[in-house]
Amino acid sequence: MTTEPDNAWPDELDAMIAAPEHHTVLFENDRVRVLDSRVKPGEATPIHTHRWPAVLQILSTSEFIRYDADGKVIFDSRESKTVMESGQTVWSPPLAPHFVKNMGGSEIRVISVELKD
Repeated sequence: MTTEPDNAWPDELDAMIAAPEHHTVLFENDRVRVLDSRVKPGEATPIHTHRWPAVLQILSTSEFIRYDADGKVIFDSRESKTVMESGQTVWSPPLAPHFVKNMGGSEIRVISVELKD
């Protein structure tokens, strides 16, 4: 994860442009964007970014791997001591180009409240 400025990554890597089949905008204005993100079992997202920090509400989770844009593993939930659970609320800094593969048997579903300023 990284906290690079929001203009560090090309617009075409924004989650809604690069991976719209996995992200739905629930609300957006000049200060926030609320996304409903879903990754079904066995699916992988395209490479994308999340340019703003966000509060994440975990609705459902599964085992997953997050890769950087070069395909290097940057997080594997199966090896982590930190367990994400349904109902948990967590903070996320902006996320550099990455993709996620759902390795488990359940859908990953997260509501993200991205803070634009």
